[in-house]
Amino acid sequence: MGVIPLHRVLPACLAAGLAWTAAAATAYDRGDALAFSQDAIGRDLAAVTLRDSRGQPFDLASLRGKPLVISMIYTSCHHICPAITRNLGETVDVAQEALGRDAFAVITVGFDWKVDTPERMRQFAAGLGLTGVPNWHFLATDAEVVDALSDNLGFIFYPSAKGFDHLAQATIVDADGKIYRQVYGVDVETTALVEPLKELVFGSPRNAGFLEHWVSTFKLFCTVYDPNSDRYRFDYSIFMAIVVGVLSLGLVAVFIVREWRHAR
Repeated sequence: MGVIPLHRVLPACLAAGLAWTAAAATAYDRGDALAFSQDAIGRDLAAVTLRDSRGQPFDLASLRGKPLVISMIYTSCHHICPAITRNLGETVDVAQEALGRDAFAVITVGFDWKVDTPERMRQFAAGLGLTGVPNWHFLATDAEVVDALSDNLGFIFYPSAKGFDHLAQATIVDADGKIYRQVYGVDVETTALVEPLKELVFGSPRNAGFLEHWVSTFKLFCTVYDPNSDRYRFDYSIFMAIVVGVLSLGLVAVFIVREWRHAR
């Protein structure tokens, strides 16, 4: 007998993806959902083609070259999925402000393929005020792609009397198309999503020159989170401390060389 994908048989908590219904708990360990999701880290993102809000083909491979955030929802959900997407929108705004509007992409995919048509995805985005957000795409697809993509991402969903129970999960993919991090919960902490993106955006590419490498390094360490404003800012004090430290080491080196020459 073939292995049945876990998203077809394991209901997960809507809020954090870690608690199970009583019926499922008798047959499955509560850690299975998290393990299934975490096992996806390091995989190559599936090479699938979806449809955009106009019904045109949308190839995921077209997003290679920059980090990507993937969220799977269903549009007939009246509370959890809108909350997940609304909160994701707020965090994406913070990330774009800190890292650049064009630094990464986001896709929201409707997994209830019979209902989540391109038009429904467009209406879902418009209802949340997310139409026109830079590099955010709301995508529809068919049953085959839903199965392939959800299994690839380690995303669990399960039909229930109220629609679907599903893992509340955002998947972060690196610029090379490898799954890099899973972020769980409806109201995700800002740093849980932005910090992995910051690592990917400011991480120096393999072919980076000396100057580009150091600029990226400064941005990585000097772009810091301010919990009071729930925003990121560039901390010039860290930059100045690094500069002063380098100058101090240079002066010490000059002093040592001069003393050595004097002693000779």
